[in-house]
Amino acid sequence: MTQSTETASATAGTPPERGAAPARSTLVLVVLCAAQFMVALDFSVLNVALPTLGGELGMSPAALQWAVTAFALPSGGFLLILGRAGDLFGRRRIFLAGLVVFGASSLLATFAWDPASFLTGRALQGVGAAAIVPTGMSLLTTTFPEGPLRDRALSISGTLLSLGFTVGMVMGGVLTDTLGWRSTMGLLALFSLIVLPLAPGVLPESKNPRRPRLDVPGALTVTGGLLAVIYALSTAADRGFGGVDVIVALIAGVLLLAVFVVVESRTADPLISLTTLRRRTVAWGNLGGLVTLSMMSTVVFVMGLYLQQVLDLSAFQTGLVFGFQGLAAAVSGGFIPKVVGRFGSGPTLVGSLVGQGLFCAGLLAVGTAGHSVWVAAVCLALACVCHLAAIISYGLTVTSGVPDEEQGLATGLVTSTQQIGITVGIPLLGVLATTTPDLMDGVRTVIVIDVAIVLGAALLIAIGLRRPRTSA
Repeated sequence: MTQSTETASATAGTPPERGAAPARSTLVLVVLCAAQFMVALDFSVLNVALPTLGGELGMSPAALQWAVTAFALPSGGFLLILGRAGDLFGRRRIFLAGLVVFGASSLLATFAWDPASFLTGRALQGVGAAAIVPTGMSLLTTTFPEGPLRDRALSISGTLLSLGFTVGMVMGGVLTDTLGWRSTMGLLALFSLIVLPLAPGVLPESKNPRRPRLDVPGALTVTGGLLAVIYALSTAADRGFGGVDVIVALIAGVLLLAVFVVVESRTADPLISLTTLRRRTVAWGNLGGLVTLSMMSTVVFVMGLYLQQVLDLSAFQTGLVFGFQGLAAAVSGGFIPKVVGRFGSGPTLVGSLVGQGLFCAGLLAVGTAGHSVWVAAVCLALACVCHLAAIISYGLTVTSGVPDEEQGLATGLVTSTQQIGITVGIPLLGVLATTTPDLMDGVRTVIVIDVAIVLGAALLIAIGLRRPRTSA
C-alpha cells in the first residue's frame, strides 16, 4: 500500500481490519451484537418486575415510572455527543468505556438499598448505553463495507435488537417470579462481564488524524434539548401533558434544539453536519425509523393492556403472547437481507411500513372471545416481521453513501431515532387507551390512528426517496 493510500484510509477512519479474514469479521459481529442485545434487554426486562421492585424498595406507584425514565433520559440525550466523541477520539475507546459504566451501574442497581441508589444505577446504565449503541453501530458499518456484507451484518444486529426487547419481556416475568427483581439487573451485569474481556482484542480502533475540536456549544444545546424533550414525553406518559414541568420541559427542549441548528450552521467543526442532515436518505430514512418504532411500541403497549385487563391474562402469559414476536424476528432475520438486496433499502422500508400498518389493522378484529388471543398473537408476529424489516432497511438507508468519518454521526442519528421513537409513541397515543372509559374502545381508537400514521408515512417516504429525473 502506498503512503497516500494509507493516509486516505486513516483520514476516513477506516480500520485496518476492514479487509480482514472472515473469521475476524465474524468475531467483531458477535461482540457488537452481544452488546446491542444486552442494551435491548435493558429496555424491557424490568417492566414486569416494577410492582415487586416498588414494594421492596419503598417506591410509590407514581415514582415507578422513574425506573424507566431514569434510563431513557441519558440513553437518548447523550447518544449524539458520545457517537461523535467516538468519531473524534476512537470508537473502540468510547465503546469500552460504555461497557465499563454499564456493567458497574448494573451491579449498583442489582444491590440497590433504596430508591436513590437504584435510580442512580439506572441513570448510569443509560449513559453506558448511550456510549455503546452509536459506537457499536459505527464500528459495525465501518468494519463491513456497503453491500451484501453490511446488509447481512445490520440484519443480524436489527434482529437481535428486536429479539432482545421481546426476550426481555418474557425473561423479566420468569426471573422476577423465580429469583426476584434483582436478578433482572444482575443478568445485565453478567452480560457486560462476558463481553468486556472479549472486546479489546477483537474490535478495531478508528483513527482520525485531523482531530477536530469537539463542538461544545452544539453538544450542550443538542444534549439539553434531547434531555428536555425525552423528559417531557416520558413524564407525559404517566401524568399527561397538562403538568407545568412537562410543558416547560417541552418548550425548553424545542428552543434548545432550534438554537442547536443555528449553532451548527455557524461553526467550523459542527457536531452534526447540516449537509448530512439534508441528505434525502438520512432525512427520510430517519422518518421511517421514527414512525416504525414509535407506532409499534404503542401497539405493544395497548395490546399489553388489552391482554391483561380485557382477557385477564397474567403478566407471564402476556409475555408468552409477545414471545411470538421474538420467534418471528428470529425466523425472518435470515431472509430480510435477501429482500433488501433484491429491492433496495428504500423500497423495502416503504413496503415494510405498509405491511406493518396492514397487519396492525388486523388487530381491530380482536374482542372478548377466547380466540382473540390467537388473533392478537398472529397479527403481532406478522407486524413484527415487517417492523424488523423496516428497522433494518431504515438503518441501511440512513448509513448508505455516508463517508466513514461521519458514520458515528449517521449511526448516532439512527440510534437517537430508535430511542426517541420508543419514547414518543406511548405518551402521544397510548394515553388515549388509558383515559377512555371503555378500554376496548380506546384500544381500537389507538390502532386506527396508529395504522393511519404508518400508512401515511409510507406514502410520504416513497415520494421523498424517489430519485429525481435527470435529463438525457
